[in-house]
Amino acid sequence: MALNNVLRNSLMASRRMNVNYVANSLRFLSSGQPGPQPALDKKEVEMDLGLAEGTLTCSTCHLILKSEDYDSLPDKPTDEELDMLDLAYDLKDTSRLGCQIILSEKMENLEVNVPATVNDARS
Repeated sequence: MALNNVLRNSLMASRRMNVNYVANSLRFLSSGQPGPQPALDKKEVEMDLGLAEGTLTCSTCHLILKSEDYDSLPDKPTDEELDMLDLAYDLKDTSRLGCQIILSEKMENLEVNVPATVNDARS
């Protein structure tokens, strides 16, 4: 039984999930790793965003999700994430920080919108 868990965890660690970014009517395909750690990374699509590398100290990884995707996320935003989102431009009810989204296999081909402007709350 323990060996099965190790093999399953190993497969999950090597699996990459497709994520579609939409920015200024352009589409970029990226991927993220499912698992217990936040794994959505806009740096993979070569955008100058997500500058704090998941440390929850800026809002540069601000993303806007579809309502159904937002509602299906396993974790709701923490107070700290909501505080950072308050500093983001173009804030929506379905806004999240990409560094705080934990991917699961059922989120394959997730589509997220990238706001036209970012605000680096660190400066």
